[in-house]
Formats: sequence, C-alpha cells, structure tokens
Amino acid sequence: MSIATTVNFFSQLGVDRHAVQQQSELFKEVNFSAREPLLIQGELQNYGYLIRSGIVQACHYSTAGTLRCKEYYFSGELCLLYSHWFCKTAAQYQLEALDTVQTIRIPLQLLLLDSWQPALLQLMKRQLLYKEAKEQLLLLNTPQQRYLHLIEHSPEWIEQLNNMQIAHYIGISPISLSRIKARIKQPADLFSHTLT
Repeated sequence: MSIATTVNFFSQLGVDRHAVQQQSELFKEVNFSAREPLLIQGELQNYGYLIRSGIVQACHYSTAGTLRCKEYYFSGELCLLYSHWFCKTAAQYQLEALDTVQTIRIPLQLLLLDSWQPALLQLMKRQLLYKEAKEQLLLLNTPQQRYLHLIEHSPEWIEQLNNMQIAHYIGISPISLSRIKARIKQPADLFSHTLT
C-alpha cells in the first residue's frame, strides 16, 4: 500500500514510475501519536513524510514556551522544511503530529537524483506559490479577511483545526478569532430571523 501511494504521488510530480519503484525499499511506513515529533526543532532534516492520514504542524517553540505555527500539512501532502533542508541547517521548526498520523517516510536524498528532478522542481514551485499566497494573506488582509479567506479557499482547515490552531496560522489570538466568528455569525442569524 505504501509503495503504491508513494509511486502515485511522485509520478504525478513527473517522476517515472519505474524510477520510484526502484527506490521502494527506502520507503518506510511510520505512524505517530498526537504531539509526537516527526522532526525535533534543532535537528537536521533527512526525511520528508508523505501523509496518509492525520495532520502535522510545523511550529516553533520559543525558550519562553510560546508556540508559533508556520504551516499545517494534511493527508496527501509531503511535509518537509524546504529552506532548512536545502541549506543543511538545523530546523527552526518542529514537525509535530496534531493527532494520530500515518506517514510514509522518504529519504530526501532521492530528490537529488537526476530522475527525481521533476518532482523537486514541482515541489519547489508549489512551495513558492504557497509562501507567496500566505505572505499576501497576512500582509494585505485584516484578521477577519484572513479568516474568511480560509473559509472560502481551505474549508478543510476550518473543519479539521481548532480555534487556537487557526488563530496561530492567521496571526491573531484565539480570543480575537472568537470575536471575528461572532461578528460573522451575527448578521447571518439576524438575516435568517427576518426570513421567518
């Protein structure tokens, strides 16, 4: 099952199926329980994780214990910290399971093989577009607009993440998010009452 999933994932990114199958002995199914790290903050990253089920967060823990969330990864996504891997630097973020997570661990050295270059290029392109979109979301929108954007463009986030996780992602406090949700809900409730 893990081999087929991995072959399909990378072949969709342009890698020849046979080239992926040749490396299949290097793939390993690894499961994580809630809050268990896939990559500990401060370590070097050698593996990416193709998520089969569950949610992973990339978060930074400050020395004061403050949590800053950079990114969430869902089923069907490959999670890795691109810049730390490219630069071979210690991870400033921790990859951490939010709930029970089933993954396929993939050695990142495979992306350096000539036959895997199409996947590397596609993954870099996706990451660049994602980063640009997130930067635009945070810099050019109010907190309420950020939340509405998630509702419209990432409804699975709204369904699967709690208020604290959503608030961390859009750069506000959970209390501010609760106020935004109340403001959004109130006009809809008033409108529904006027129709009855």
